[in-house]
This record gives sequence, C-alpha cells and structure tokens, in this order.
Amino acid sequence: MKTEARFFLAVLLMLGVLVGTNRLFPPEVPEVPADSAAVGEEPSGEVGGLPGITDVPAAEVTGADPEPVTPQEAAPANPTPVTRDVVVEGPLFRYVFTTEGARLASGQMAEFDALNRGGPVELIPDGVGAYLGQKVVVGSDTLDLTRVPFRVEPEAGLNLETGGAAESLRFLYDHPSGNFSFSVEYTFTPDDYTIGVHGEVIGVDRSLLLTDLGIGLAYAESDSSLEARSMAYVYNHQADGIRSVLLEKADPTVVNGPLLWTAFRNKFFVAALLAGEGEDVAADDLLGGLLVGPSDIQDRVTVTAAQTVAGGSYAYRLYLGPQQYALLSSLGQGMEEVNPYGWRLFRPIIRPFVSVIMTVLNFLHEQLNLSYGWVLVVFGVAMRVVLFPLNHKAMRAQLRNMAVQPLVTEIQAKYKDNPEKLNKEMMRLYKEHGFNPLAGCLPMLLPWPVLIALFFVFQNTIELRGVPFLWLPDLSAKDPLYILPIIMALSMFLIQWVSMRSIEAPNPQMKMMMYIMPPMMLVIFLNLPSGLNLYYATANVATLPQQIWIAGERKKMRGQTPPKLSED
Repeated sequence: MKTEARFFLAVLLMLGVLVGTNRLFPPEVPEVPADSAAVGEEPSGEVGGLPGITDVPAAEVTGADPEPVTPQEAAPANPTPVTRDVVVEGPLFRYVFTTEGARLASGQMAEFDALNRGGPVELIPDGVGAYLGQKVVVGSDTLDLTRVPFRVEPEAGLNLETGGAAESLRFLYDHPSGNFSFSVEYTFTPDDYTIGVHGEVIGVDRSLLLTDLGIGLAYAESDSSLEARSMAYVYNHQADGIRSVLLEKADPTVVNGPLLWTAFRNKFFVAALLAGEGEDVAADDLLGGLLVGPSDIQDRVTVTAAQTVAGGSYAYRLYLGPQQYALLSSLGQGMEEVNPYGWRLFRPIIRPFVSVIMTVLNFLHEQLNLSYGWVLVVFGVAMRVVLFPLNHKAMRAQLRNMAVQPLVTEIQAKYKDNPEKLNKEMMRLYKEHGFNPLAGCLPMLLPWPVLIALFFVFQNTIELRGVPFLWLPDLSAKDPLYILPIIMALSMFLIQWVSMRSIEAPNPQMKMMMYIMPPMMLVIFLNLPSGLNLYYATANVATLPQQIWIAGERKKMRGQTPPKLSED
C-alpha cells in the first residue's frame, strides 16, 4: 500500500473513531446504558510545410541513430576539434556541457547533498549520456545534431560569482556545405536556477525543433523505492491544464500541444522546459507537443519536446533546481503546481493550509533560530494552545450531552414506533437542553486539515529534506528506530485510557477501541515521515493535561440528578 493510501486510511480510521464514539458510545452517567501547433494530429498533417510529430521516424522517439539527413544531403562529420567538456559553475550549480551535440552531461545542485551517496545532488542519472540534444525537422527530413561536434564560446566555460551579472555560453554548428547553421546559447544568472535559452536555425525558413529532455532525474534520496514512486513527467496544456504521469505507469505516446511547459520531477527537484522567454508567451512560442518514447531503463520513458521555429530563431527557458514554492511561482505559467500537494480533490482545501503552515514554520525557524525539529515541537504545542478554546467548547458540549443522555434514551424508547414523533421530540430536546450529537466532535475536526497538510509538507517540501533532529537523520523520511510512532501510539492509548476512567460504566466497544486503535495507528504511521510523527506525538502529549481536566469534570457529574423531560 502506498504511503498516501496508508496515511488517508489512518485519517479515516481516526475520524471514524472520533465521530463514531461520539455518536454510538457517548460518555455515560450511571442511569444510561450506554488532472502553437497541435502535435500528433493526423499523420498527413503538414503545418506550414512541416510534418507533424507522428511523421518523424520511430527511431527519433527511441533515441536510436536514424539516417541523418539535411534538407539537401546526408550530413558529413563536422571537421571541428575533438569534442570535450565545458564547465559552468556558480554559487547554486555546477553544469558540465559536452561539445558533442551541445548537450548537458551533468547538473549538480551545490546547496543540496545527495542522501544516497556523497557529494551534491546530481540531476542526470549515471550511464544515460547527456540531455538537451536537438534535432531539426524540415519537411520529411530530419537533421540529428545530438552527435555532431559544436564550437563553443567562451571555450574555457564560465565561472559565476554571487551577485555578478548574467553570462552566456554559446554553441555553434556550421554544415560543411555552408547552406545550414545552428546555434544555441545558454544564459546563466549566478543566483538563479533559471537558464535562458535562445538560438538560430539558418538556411531554412521554417522548421520543427526537437529537444531531448532525457529519461528523468537521478536518484538522490536515501529511500530510492519511495523516490521512484514519485518520479513523473508533467506538462501544462494551454487548454486542458496540468497533467502528471508517474514514470512507473507511463507508456509511449504523443502528447498534443500547445503546451506552456513540460518537466521531469521527483520528490524535491525538477527539470523543466518552459515555452518563451518570460511568463507572457506568444502563440508561436508555445511547445507543439511531446514525444514520449520507450527507454532501456525499467520504469522510465524518454521525453522529447517539440516547438516550431519560424523566422530562423527560437527561445525557451530551463529550470533545473529545487521544488521551492516561491521559486516555482516566480516562473509563472502554473509551475508551482508541478508537484501539487495531495490528490486533486483535496488540493483546494490543502493548499491554503500548506501556505500558512510553511509561513509559520519558516518564521519560527528564521526568527527564533530553531532547528526544524524543535520548530515542530513548538508548533505542535502551539496548535493545542490555539485550539484549546474550541476543544474546551467541544468537551463542555460532550458533558452536556452526557447529562441529557437519559432523556435521549427515554424518548427513543417511548417513540420507537413513531419516527415522526421521535424526530419532533428530539428537536424539542435540542431546543430545551442544547443537545446536539455532533456538537462535541465538530470543533475537534479542525486540526485534521492541518494534519493532512503537514503530511504533504513533509512528503514534498524541500526545506525539510535531510534535516536531522536528535536521532532522526531526515524529518521527511521515516523514523529508522520507530521511536516516534511508538510514542504516538502510547500517547493515543493514554488519552483514551484517561477518558474511559472518567466514565463509571464504559461500553465494551469503547474498551475495544482503546486496545485496538493505537496498535492499528502504530502500524500505519511506522513508515510515514518522522516529522509528522513528531508533530502528532507532541500534540498528543500536549493534550493530556486538558484530557485529565475533562476527566475530572466528568467525575463531578456522576452524582448529579439527570434532567427531566418537560411535559407537552
């Protein structure tokens, strides 16, 4: 069972206990028993004299070496120098390009350590070659540029310093015939993960540019199996919106455009190609679509983006970096939803809570100079303090319901054969004594959106990735010693035990719940993020004093005479 499924099973079980015990087993008194051009259209389709993607040979999808042709003849080897690597290094990244095909061979995130090995996070998997190779399609001919040698300017690469100006690395290819040339220029800003890309296709008026995005991102987390389940390619269709396809479920296909962007993402990082040079994208700059082809690596596919080149020039943006909400939001075009929180049904509810929670957590981390572990402890206690008035109100409603329970039993027995009269009397009871079966549990439901939002915060928020706390190596991963899940289950048992002892004649069902629910929750929470367990265990412990006080109030009611039902 997937982590998300286990978590929501836990939520449903806890909600069931919360609501069910209030409805079925109320506290008793002794008297009461208790998801440009269109791509992949009809194969005939020529758009401005260009073939649709479906006309490109199958070898173009798989990455196999097709018969390279130019608009005139086969392309001979370019007599430029032997291919070599060119390094672009800055405060946030270290990129290695190869002059063979002007491709990206390595993309390292300088500020993030790989948790499955030493060194910084590497975005490009080992042994798969290089990404961002390009092909030019003109009419029915395809020129494969992924293996031809390019010239590069500057030859020594780039070394960017913090606060410095943007700098560019330019790759050029000239066909020996002199009838065709191609260039691509990457512009880097030292303190930004966004790369501006523009270039020229000279010798043809209109063409189709295919850019290879590879097979996805490299593994960087300690739990590669969990990371594999989050790997996906994502795209934002101009009309149909954002769709994410998990790589383990992806099949070769053609995605019709027009698209605003496409990306590979995992739990914490993303490699995206965005149409145009900014947030406002002209119709001619939109991506025409995607070729999704098979891969030699299990549970991976190749993704190739297509865009029309009109007037001899093209441009797009690349984002290679962390999934930080503020950074992705600044790109526009809905990039912040490349890895959305939760299932589609819950996103409108969860997103506001996630934003508030992250604001509070970051504020406590930065202003109080606390590690995120202690931030979660403070947050767990603070949530109980903030919600205390509501919980206090809920508990008083439970006490009132407990006092009125004998009247409920009396009415149910008296009018069991007259449903209409029964409903009428229950309404009268509500008006006279304030009896409401849900009054005690509705205020207690408010922490649940926070708990659900926290689950997705710990699953996907890079601020908590690899953050240690006490014996925990990573707050976004499970507790390796399972100490926190055990504390969480024990605290849940203790809360129920204190509550049950305040009831003179508890139902057998309540005892059963007390002994069954904590072990069930323990099993479910074992592999959930340790930060979530830390928050929940802290909140449970902080609830105990309130639960003890409520138990005392219940005991005081044992000797009170239950109210009487007024006469008609």
